[in-house]
Amino acid sequence: MTAPLNPATDFNAAHPVGTGVRYWPWFREGDGIESVTRTPAWLLGHGEAVVSVEGRAGGITLTHVAILGDVS
Repeated sequence: MTAPLNPATDFNAAHPVGTGVRYWPWFREGDGIESVTRTPAWLLGHGEAVVSVEGRAGGITLTHVAILGDVS
């Protein structure tokens, strides 16, 4: 039996707090906003993985976060 996938755990293993990111708060369109992570990523109650970034309240879904230097 394999453990369920946890994108927050995977993100945290690869990217410590303070990692430079580009994020898109609503739609992943345009240039995004550069920042750094301020917390480890976590799962919301319904299973979506999010991370907090400096300059923004709440969590940004990991699908709207790109690591600087690996922006895709």
